Amino acid sequence: MPEPLLRVDNLSVAFDGNPVVESLSLELHAGETLAIVGESGSGKSVSALGLVNLLPANAQVSGERRLNGTLLSSLSKAEWNGVRGNTVGVVFQEPMTSLNPLHRIGKQIGESLRLHQGLRGKEARARAKALLEQVKLPRSDELLDAWPHQLSGGQRQRVMIAMAIANNPSLLIADEPTTALDVTVQQDILSLLKELRDQHGMGLLLISHDLNLVRRHADRVCVMYQGQIQETGPVEQVFRQPQSGYTQSLLAAEPEGRPATVTAKSPLLTVQQLRVSFKRPKPGLFKRQPPAFEAVKATDLTIAPGETLGIVGESGSGKTTLASAIMRLVTSQGDITLGEAHLSKLSGDDLRRQRHRLQMVFQDPYGALSPRMPVFDIVSEGLRFHYPRLSDTEITQRVHQTLNEVDLPESCAARYPHEFSGGQRQRIAVARAIILEPELLVLDEPTSALDRTVQKQLVTLLRELQARRQLSYLFISHDLAVVRAMAHRIMVLKDGDVVEQGACLDVLASPQHPYTKALITAADLSELPR
Repeated sequence: MPEPLLRVDNLSVAFDGNPVVESLSLELHAGETLAIVGESGSGKSVSALGLVNLLPANAQVSGERRLNGTLLSSLSKAEWNGVRGNTVGVVFQEPMTSLNPLHRIGKQIGESLRLHQGLRGKEARARAKALLEQVKLPRSDELLDAWPHQLSGGQRQRVMIAMAIANNPSLLIADEPTTALDVTVQQDILSLLKELRDQHGMGLLLISHDLNLVRRHADRVCVMYQGQIQETGPVEQVFRQPQSGYTQSLLAAEPEGRPATVTAKSPLLTVQQLRVSFKRPKPGLFKRQPPAFEAVKATDLTIAPGETLGIVGESGSGKTTLASAIMRLVTSQGDITLGEAHLSKLSGDDLRRQRHRLQMVFQDPYGALSPRMPVFDIVSEGLRFHYPRLSDTEITQRVHQTLNEVDLPESCAARYPHEFSGGQRQRIAVARAIILEPELLVLDEPTSALDRTVQKQLVTLLRELQARRQLSYLFISHDLAVVRAMAHRIMVLKDGDVVEQGACLDVLASPQHPYTKALITAADLSELPR
């Protein structure tokens, strides 16, 4: 075997003396993909950032790290600046926060080219354009002049990859490069990374909690738990014959089971010919107004009491817009009826009086919770608004009861959102919604940013709440494994159109539309338990 591109021996990381990663050892060869998997908090990202000296000042890093035979711990600050972005490229987890919102895409790619290659002006722009084409982004000239917020999640991730490979690095570190992306975009991103790895002969260090993607795209895998390697080896060997108890539990953590059978006959929610359109900006003073963009096109749907309707599709397909229209959060045309209430005809106080009957749990559990309010105030806020006659004692009792129902201790009521994990924050968001005893709960990608073990726990919780309270769910997700475990029926959206719908298991087993087939193929449901 040739000398490894990257060799790590006994890497340990501590923050202010508190160990986070202990005695990590691994090897990565050129042209190989090594995946590090584990739950949030296991030390995956800290290990990768420790490898390239990107941790904050209060971090203590020890152990031997060699890249192309060079002892990295001996490098000066100036030498490190030459290594990062040049010999080592990094693709960070969240491209929107990693890209500077105040600079156009071309300038951000050009910065790395200027620092490491001395390219400026037209030469730098030409190279940046070529990089965007290399990562298969169309209309590269337009994208160079675009702002990060004008790009989709998949496009932003490709821009991050273009920046990471700009100087032909030997080692590419990809930290959760597909989190919160659609299944088809996930496959595109991982296939692109593999293609670039082969073209440039790079070593690829892939950090992920998505076991399906790791199985399909990595050569070897390291399983981490609480800062230590539990198991390492070829991907197929580890997945088929896991030796560690933690690896076995991780592989068994895929969402499974089915929701309870629906017995109700008449619908709770009826939506007829629902349309949502947005005006496009006028291109100029004397130019004709372009036609409106149709985000949702003439959609019909029903949901019975105790039933879950799963809405799936790629980003931009209209899933969240449809849910927002049903919640009366965006302007729409068509009829929306909840029980006997015609929501589409209500406004002002009449609409507000119906709000407690339908509630929404948003995708980002941290962004949806006020960081300035303790959990007690977050959960009780809606209760105080809709039921102003409740006493403080009654409100406290209801809050504690609801927290217990979502498996959170009463003691957490005095704490703030930043003190909780992602799964716990999502439980708080669910508690805030169900304390009003709604009939319909809209769940917009509630598991997208969570580890598989946490996803499984949340799916189990939601099914238990549904059975106990006879709740109806409108469940939006791009994760078909979670949809299969949650939904009775499924509706597939593409470009605002419903291309297929039916019983969940029937659609997943025998899809009729090519788009549905592509989604299911990308999700690779064959490896999951039923």
